Amino acid sequence: MSNEAPTPVTEDRNIEMQNSAEFAELRSKFRKFVFPMTVAFLAWYFLYVLLSVFAKDFMGTRVFGEITWGLIFGLLQFVTTFAITMYYARWADREFDPRAEALAEKMGGHHR
Repeated sequence: MSNEAPTPVTEDRNIEMQNSAEFAELRSKFRKFVFPMTVAFLAWYFLYVLLSVFAKDFMGTRVFGEITWGLIFGLLQFVTTFAITMYYARWADREFDPRAEALAEKMGGHHR
């Protein structure tokens, strides 16, 4: 561990880094992951809402015992949320975070 203080990050340095190819590539990589995942989740969520409003008979259909399609799809909303979160965390650890840390170090910031 070095005793040197990190280089202070100035506004000019921030702007320079934001305009760099590395930052643009990192931002692009993030957007290419997050935007499609968000669209897919919102489509799934709104499908559930629309089915709940316009397909009440279907959503109220019992699959087994007192369990209906509405209950199954509702619980799957939670499962989907956790799955997406775990998938994002694994992706970020593997793909995004190492590049972000390298960029922060290049900029003179701290790393974990």
